[in-house]
Order: sequence, then structure tokens, then C-alpha cells
Amino acid sequence: MGGHHSLPDSPRDSARRREFERLYAAYSREIWAIAYARWMDSHLALDIMQETFLRLWRQWEAGETIENPRAWLLRVARNLAEDMAKSAFRRHGTQSMEVLNGVVAPQPSPVERFEHTEQFARLRSLLQELAPADREILTLRYAWDYDTHRIAEYLNIAVAAVHMRLTRARQRLAALVKQKEQCRRPQTGTPLAAPQESEL
Repeated sequence: MGGHHSLPDSPRDSARRREFERLYAAYSREIWAIAYARWMDSHLALDIMQETFLRLWRQWEAGETIENPRAWLLRVARNLAEDMAKSAFRRHGTQSMEVLNGVVAPQPSPVERFEHTEQFARLRSLLQELAPADREILTLRYAWDYDTHRIAEYLNIAVAAVHMRLTRARQRLAALVKQKEQCRRPQTGTPLAAPQESEL
């Protein structure tokens, strides 16, 4: 959709570009984390993160004022991650990446590096058998180590609802781990254990 957007050249656009780069440096990791928690796919998370910032730029180009850019970015990222289930993002995503030229991407996080290990491959295979909502909340809590208040902010739900969702998701993961271990005994390596209640 749409053609390429020209890079800013006026003083006003130059200031906008600097603000864009500041926001990208400040929040791109958070946006990536939301998408990654939903789909457990670093490349897909990167696509969603880039699309989120491109939509911010397009809003600015259209003359829109965004009072709280972080909240706006988080909301758009959540919506895009949800759209992946319907393939809407692939059909309607912004095509032009020109505005991101020269913007420095964050360095790989420990979780991204861990993604390439054998242990992570086993864990991801389990999480991918859970519902996306369970994957998301378990990854935010136990892979990213976000507390329940931060998760509540991300998901736009009450803290009590976070506790309830975590409990149910952890129970489903524990049942899945037990089922896999029963089917594959004897098994080498360290068994995967679901997070315990005390870890909330």
C-alpha cells in the first residue's frame, strides 16, 4: 500500500525525524517484546515493531498529534500482533521502509540470543502448543521478567486479571509438560518444569 515517503528536509521535519529516532531508541525494544511474546518469532516481532513505528510516522505526516507516543505505540503493536492471526498485517501492512533508513536497531537481547539454544527450542515447541494469549503472558512474565503491573499496562487489563491469566496459563503449561514427559520417557537432558505459584 502507498508509495515511498520522502525523507524530511525542512527544519520542522528534521525535528520530527530526531523525535522519531528518540522514540525508536527508547521504545523499540518494548514493542519488539510485545510482538515476540505473542508469536515467539524474532523475525515476525521485528516486522511488527517496524510496522508500528512506520504507522507512527504516517500519523505525523497526516498532521496528527499523539499526546502519549509510548501508549500509542504499545496499543498499535498489540493490535498488529492480534492481526497476524487473521493475516491482516501481511495484506495491509505499510510497504515503505524508507523512514527507517539510518535508524540504529537495538542490540540483540539475552532472550534473542537464547532463542538459538536447544533448551529454548524445546520450550518454544511447548509454548507454541498453547493458545496465543497463554504464550504471551507466560513469555512476558518468565522470559522477559516483567512484573504483573507492567504486564497489566501492556495488556490493558487489571492486575488481578493478570494473576488469574498467569495461574491458568501456568496450569495449562504444567499439564502439557507432564503429558510430553509421560509420552517420551526415558528422556535425556533436564526436564522442563512449568513455573511455580511462588514465582508469581
